[in-house]
Amino acid sequence: MPILDVEIVTDEVLDNGLAARLAEMAGQVFGGAPGSTWVRLRTLSPQLYAENGCPQPAGWRAVFVRVLQAQSPTGAALESEVLALTEGVARVCGRPPENVHIIYEPDARGRIAFGGHLRT
Repeated sequence: MPILDVEIVTDEVLDNGLAARLAEMAGQVFGGAPGSTWVRLRTLSPQLYAENGCPQPAGWRAVFVRVLQAQSPTGAALESEVLALTEGVARVCGRPPENVHIIYEPDARGRIAFGGHLRT
């Protein structure tokens, strides 16, 4: 049940198939059955993003990915997953891996409900 919230800093109109390609890639990374990996995709205008002390370099475009799983892996398994997701998101979005930032949410087991049913 991994859920990915992907936010791309861009003024460009995104390709209509981008969310589906991200979901397919992430499903392969997580090893999930069809329909088990969800992706929500949105853009963030560059005018609404900044970093202290540095102007935006020409051509720079960040991608932020929030990952929610029932239970995230740990140790080497987490490091391997992070690398695979980073490389996959970069490839699908056409961005360099150093511009992909992944944030893992706390484990969802026992605190998320689907259709009124708490997942335990």
